[in-house]
Amino acid sequence: MTALASSLYTGKVMHRRTRPKKHRLAYDVFALLVDLDELPAMDKSMHGFAYNRFSLLSFYNRDHGPGTDEPLRVWIESILANANLSIEGGPIRLLCYPRMLGYSFNPLSNYFCYKPDGTLVAVLHEVSNTFGERHCYLFDTSSDDGLVRHSVKKCFYVSPFIEMDMTYNFRIRPPADDISVAIQETDADGTLLFASFGGTRQPLSAWTMVKAFFAYPMMTLKVVGGIHWEAVKLWRKGVPLVARPKPPKDLVTYASHETG
Repeated sequence: MTALASSLYTGKVMHRRTRPKKHRLAYDVFALLVDLDELPAMDKSMHGFAYNRFSLLSFYNRDHGPGTDEPLRVWIESILANANLSIEGGPIRLLCYPRMLGYSFNPLSNYFCYKPDGTLVAVLHEVSNTFGERHCYLFDTSSDDGLVRHSVKKCFYVSPFIEMDMTYNFRIRPPADDISVAIQETDADGTLLFASFGGTRQPLSAWTMVKAFFAYPMMTLKVVGGIHWEAVKLWRKGVPLVARPKPPKDLVTYASHETG
């Protein structure tokens, strides 16, 4: 089998809130970087992994994007075309958590869209909340130092403890031997929240995925349970609740030129 571009990253998620009450959490996770074109081959060759069907670890198209069983590449390329961007058939690689024993939750998934020569053209951030809603922010990319930076006004409700009048400031080191995705959430008073994932690449194989499954048992339940437990702690600290507005009418915010 030809060597895969898809890989596995082990690392740590960290959140740090600065006000009105200080709060911090951190936990170990693993994530898959899935080349969308490689999913059928991975399904056939990797025991313990399945594509659009149940297994120890699995990936379902419906867990992402518009929530259908249609291939995600078609959807991504249509979004890029709407933004007058083209990857000329190049690879699309998605950083996300897989389903573990049929269950998954991805607070943030990241699509890295490349030309065939390896040039990174765009990044699509897919944000999900615990109310079953999803929204995406698309950015074109440019970098002089290997880091991708961009900013956008928040338009999608995520946390009941964070106001809507916020700005997301992203700082990304695209996938290589290491990866990092950092978000600084700011308002008129400065930084409210800093969140990040940093990971180290592992080669992708049936063995490394099974090993990750047992090294991070019930990771998805830990992520979801952790979100709710941390919410309880914020509530007990007296952080006020924010009412949930309706999600944006459109699934994608085209933020390509709101860079910072």
